[in-house]
Amino acid sequence: MDIEVTRLPGVGTKQEFTTANGRRLGVLTYRDGHRELLVSDLTDPDACSATVALNEPECVALGTLLGAPNLVAQLQAEHSEVPGVATAQIPVQPGSPYEGRTLGDTTMRTRSGASIVAVVRDSTVAASPRPDYRFAAGDLVVIVGTADGLKQAATILEQG
Repeated sequence: MDIEVTRLPGVGTKQEFTTANGRRLGVLTYRDGHRELLVSDLTDPDACSATVALNEPECVALGTLLGAPNLVAQLQAEHSEVPGVATAQIPVQPGSPYEGRTLGDTTMRTRSGASIVAVVRDSTVAASPRPDYRFAAGDLVVIVGTADGLKQAATILEQG
């Protein structure tokens, strides 16, 4: 997929790509840091049919929505040929016993047999997080294990 980057003097930078059906999608990043999602007109790819202003938390949320499923899909594809191994993404809910605590505090591998392979936070992936990685509410924890191990892992993150 080719992403076109256009510098707009005095304004900022526009990054776009063309979808399979010919529609252009992009992000306009202004010099002051605020961003807009751009959607081209269906009949004229050079005309903009919609813009959506996004603040920083909204950019993070959109990045997480688009990025986390791709990571999980990639892991599932890699494990699809290994019988009995599955991948799940489990959110750290506000009020979780592990909110503000470390991965090591969960003793996840010992208690469930499942392994935490990544944590997605604010559209950033922490791959192979260390035992001192500190969880925050809203983190999406990517776990690999058996079906039973994944159920136990969810219970651990939700109830302790």
